[in-house]
Amino acid sequence: MVATPTPVVLVTGASGGVGRGIALSCAAAGWTVWVAARRQSEGQAVADEASARGGQGHFVLCDTVSRSSVREAIATIVDHSGRLDGVVHNATSGLSPTPVQPVTMPIEDLRDHVAVSMRGSFFVAQEALPHLIASKGSMVMLTSEAGFEGKMRLAPYAAVKGAVRGLTRAWARECGHDGVRVNAIAPLATTPAVEEAFAKDPTMAERVLGRHPLGYLGDTVDDIGPVVRFLLSSDARYVTGVTIMVDGGNRPIS
Repeated sequence: MVATPTPVVLVTGASGGVGRGIALSCAAAGWTVWVAARRQSEGQAVADEASARGGQGHFVLCDTVSRSSVREAIATIVDHSGRLDGVVHNATSGLSPTPVQPVTMPIEDLRDHVAVSMRGSFFVAQEALPHLIASKGSMVMLTSEAGFEGKMRLAPYAAVKGAVRGLTRAWARECGHDGVRVNAIAPLATTPAVEEAFAKDPTMAERVLGRHPLGYLGDTVDDIGPVVRFLLSSDARYVTGVTIMVDGGNRPIS
């Protein structure tokens, strides 16, 4: 009997927040996890945590706004691990938690959102796809409830996250013929970005938690990570082109 190889996955923007939670959840299943980030010290710390949880954690320097950086990171992964089975594009603009007024927002801020969420999605998908075709692997994109309903004072973030949903559905149709699945999740969890957003807009916490059925924000490792791990795994072999709301019912979508 031929043993199934341990999955090798890449998580972008994994030096903290939701990306860290996804990386650690995958590591807990014994997977090889590549933590991709711009900040080496924080990224290496997460990779070390991943190894401590039973996986094989590695750090790779990667700035998803740069195609060459993405290409070099994926080449490093394949050279070292011999394959790539899953990709999670979690990286998002550092401006995401910053409330704005659309009529006065500098266009440079919008460009940053587009560069990380949109251009970054294309670069990661394009560079990873040949390897995912070889492994019949899977991609998971990170969107947001903001991409469904819009978010007051977070228009740029809502715009790019809505676009990521469209990319997910289109790529699922295009890549399925090659055996590659593409899905998305819309998480809501306690992260430094969410805490910063609440601090900058004191009304936001009540707007979010005031309608929340469960009354609390999720945990990135225990609530968000396992859903992504499922989508990356063979257990989800017949699931593609969907966005799963991992938000405790905060924004039900029919």
